Amino acid sequence: MSSPASSSDREKVVSKLPGWLRQNLKVRAAQHGIDIQTAVEQGIRDWCSLASTGQPVDTSGADSFSTFLPPGQWDDFRQSATDRRVSLIQGLAQSVQLWLDANPAPDVERPEITRRVIVCNQKGGVGKTAITAGLGEALAEDSDALHPVRVAKALTKALRASESEAGETEPVEDPLDIENLPGPGLKVLLVDFDPQCHLTNQLGATPLPMSGDSLTNHMAGDPKGDLRDLIVSIDEEAFGGRLHLLPACNDAFLLDVRLSAVRAREAALERALAPLEGDYDVIIVDCPPSLGLSMDAAAYYGRRRDGERAGQSGALIVVQAEDSSADAYELLTTQIDDLRGDLQVDIDYLGIVVNLYDSRRGYIATSSLQGWVDIKDPRVVGLIGDLKEQKEAVRVKRPLLSYAPKSQQAVGMRALAREVL
Repeated sequence: MSSPASSSDREKVVSKLPGWLRQNLKVRAAQHGIDIQTAVEQGIRDWCSLASTGQPVDTSGADSFSTFLPPGQWDDFRQSATDRRVSLIQGLAQSVQLWLDANPAPDVERPEITRRVIVCNQKGGVGKTAITAGLGEALAEDSDALHPVRVAKALTKALRASESEAGETEPVEDPLDIENLPGPGLKVLLVDFDPQCHLTNQLGATPLPMSGDSLTNHMAGDPKGDLRDLIVSIDEEAFGGRLHLLPACNDAFLLDVRLSAVRAREAALERALAPLEGDYDVIIVDCPPSLGLSMDAAAYYGRRRDGERAGQSGALIVVQAEDSSADAYELLTTQIDDLRGDLQVDIDYLGIVVNLYDSRRGYIATSSLQGWVDIKDPRVVGLIGDLKEQKEAVRVKRPLLSYAPKSQQAVGMRALAREVL
């Protein structure tokens, strides 16, 4: 049946499709960046132009499906189905399958040079580990599934709201600001570079024993084996084996001392991780709250390499909307700028993430957020609320995006991932 659509020059049509076929259609249309109605229109047009009836499609369990088509197309389709002696449901299913076959899922776009993200701030407690994990999880999500993402206008709205006085309640996300998008499907390595092992523990892995091999040993030039043997997979269905972790070891407390005896110590992290880069699209380093030699090595690892475009790799700075984060930010950027000058390298800032934000904390929070927004370069690329789901995920030692995939924090992490990309 059909009825005029009041919002456009199309007409609304109602039929039935099996759930699995409707889901494949939604995902594939999103992968190609087109509306479902456009995909169905193309499929019906191509089906009507076939010389004979297409291959039968299993339509058992089909339920209501509606879309909008150009005026007259549904009538032409109905006539074609009658001529071919197939039901409208079968004809529509064949049309959708025909479009799917003609428009396969695009390949995941992989970088020519492995991208390196250094998540840093010498101030502890700002949530670097949560941002490292959330960013990596979002980048590794399945490209053949849809995930709720906060669109760019929602971040802009939140940042503008910081200019007004805090309300009595935390702002609620507008459902219209959420869009379901395919995951990036990238291969991601998370590196726990912090001797406190927070990232390792939060993701349910075991810190490396002091008596064995570690990233510290490889950086100090005293490896005891292959660094690949230390890597563990984050075995959650949402990541499909694409998300891995290099656990930390408490021996990293001694890293600065050991690096002091190493030649070209700024390149120590790069020398250790370079053999792994061919296995990953992105490597994300969770840095310790330190401004020592280990931070120099991390910043140098994130420098722009020959042939790499600006903004592909670099430092992602995590802060909170309060005054002490601003002091720490100045210290960190001074160190990075000094390293740039001393070694004559380009180290890009990928942006600022304001984490654990809650406008109910009043003027301190809102005015501090506005201060971060005013910096402009680097600009604010993420605003993550202080909500319970992240704390719960840490408690149960599970990734946030699989524990609470529809939470506001998860939605914000996906938005951050797309800003960084």
